[in-house]
Amino acid sequence: MSKNVNPVDEVLPAPKLTALGLQHVLVMYAGAVAVPLIVGRALQLTPEQVAFLINADLFACGVVTLIQAFGFPGVGIRLPVMMGVTFASVSPMLAMIAAGKAAGASSSTTLNVIYGSVIAAGVFGLLISPFISRLLRFFPPVVTGTIILVIGISLMRIGINWAAGGVPSMPNYGDPLHLGVAFFVLLVILAITKFGKGFWANIAVLLGIAIGAIAAMLLGKMSFAKVAAAPWVGVVLPFQFGMPIFDIVSIITMCLVMIVVMIESTGMFLALGEMTGHKVTRDDLTRGLRADGLGTIIGGVFNTFPYTSFSQNVGLVGVTGIRSRYVCVVGGGILLVLGLTPKLAALVEAVPTFVLGGAGIVMFGMVAATGIRILAAVDYTARRQNLFIVAISVGVGMIPLVSDKFFQFMPSALAPLLHSGILLAAISAFLLNLYYNGTSTEENAESDVSKAAMAAEHV
Repeated sequence: MSKNVNPVDEVLPAPKLTALGLQHVLVMYAGAVAVPLIVGRALQLTPEQVAFLINADLFACGVVTLIQAFGFPGVGIRLPVMMGVTFASVSPMLAMIAAGKAAGASSSTTLNVIYGSVIAAGVFGLLISPFISRLLRFFPPVVTGTIILVIGISLMRIGINWAAGGVPSMPNYGDPLHLGVAFFVLLVILAITKFGKGFWANIAVLLGIAIGAIAAMLLGKMSFAKVAAAPWVGVVLPFQFGMPIFDIVSIITMCLVMIVVMIESTGMFLALGEMTGHKVTRDDLTRGLRADGLGTIIGGVFNTFPYTSFSQNVGLVGVTGIRSRYVCVVGGGILLVLGLTPKLAALVEAVPTFVLGGAGIVMFGMVAATGIRILAAVDYTARRQNLFIVAISVGVGMIPLVSDKFFQFMPSALAPLLHSGILLAAISAFLLNLYYNGTSTEENAESDVSKAAMAAEHV
């Protein structure tokens, strides 16, 4: 690589880009298809309609990832970012579905109400992105480190559930076979990262998942029935279920989700900035948040839902040490192909969730480790109040993780805010930092910023 080329802009050889891009796709795939599955089943759509929602989601994932990672004038942060449907939108959409059923509305009508709110929220996101980016100076290392730590801890729940086979409500959750395969994948990744060299070490997660999938197949836990039944070509058309319906209550609800998404994205972008050694400026942040808004509009047009930066893939950047955004550009291209080729999408989907579990524990732990390294460079001696910022914010961020009924008597409209540990931690750290350090945060934290950046580069 030329010394004049920033590692973020490095273009690797095509075989490496393809393997690394596929690795990112495998890591995010389970999360990417989860929301359309949940919504489709809640609406009692036919299997063909649910399959279309998944293809539309993969297609839009690819388009929005290309916008975010490759970048276009005024939009896209140009960092190694993979985009997927945010889980913050699930509860509000399920509430809309319940309201539609109570009113006797058809599934397509309810979907069009959802899509109308998604498109409106995307426009709202485009409009407010410059305002949110102006808050960047209030995110010194004590705040960003805390947020990144909570992101990692929050993600560990996903990795642990993957290892056990899915979600706790499943009858075979925690099956010893699931745990054994997940542990086997973890051991494979550890062996490759220790004994593998260069490129092979960089794709340790991909190799671990591939070897784990082979083991699952030999154990009779990986089926290719859906692959055989899926067609080779699928066309994703805009407004497949009809024209969007703009309901004011649904729009307000989804705009609240958009605010949640953008604040969480800010944390993701700052985490990636620390991992890649690329200082995220206010202009960078504005472009990244605009991509969230534009991606959400694209989601509503192409029959899917609000988009955000996928935090699962942030951990993969830490594991591989590969900082090139073109890896995610290729990943976006692969998602596009999967969205238009249902048979290939079904092949990727055939990989059991528990195979991803061992990889998830590694990757999500890396995100938490990055937060710890940033916090290690914070001054706790001259500014003892920083201890309170970290301690209280981490505690607040853990509330949704350890007690899902903690806020059960709060208004349902606040659910997207109160059930996001990342958002609660971000708000807490932001406000406590203002309380203790005031508006002169940026000047007071200059030395911490340089120390934290150097610490993060070692992750």
